[in-house]
Amino acid sequence: MKTLIKIKPKEYKVGDVVKVDFMAMHPMETGMRKNKDTGEIIPAQYIDEVKFLFNDKLITKMVIWESLSVNPLMSISFKVPGAGTLKVIAKDNKGQSVESIEQITPKG
Repeated sequence: MKTLIKIKPKEYKVGDVVKVDFMAMHPMETGMRKNKDTGEIIPAQYIDEVKFLFNDKLITKMVIWESLSVNPLMSISFKVPGAGTLKVIAKDNKGQSVESIEQITPKG
């Protein structure tokens, strides 16, 4: 699973509220679709949990169902407390997980 974290605006100060976008390249299969060639049901595989952490402290946790679109984009607003590490952990219903890390470096 590939991921992308984007912070807007690119430059911010301590105390500013920024938008954090997290995108996961994931098929998000519901378990209700059939393979067109074989007619067999494609097994469910979807992201079911996303955690946002700052310096290893939980900011928020999202619980997700299979109805979310392919390659889902999730966004949060985050008040920058200072420099540190933003980590996003995504886990799917098959036990696969991925961690993405972005350094938070306020200017001024």
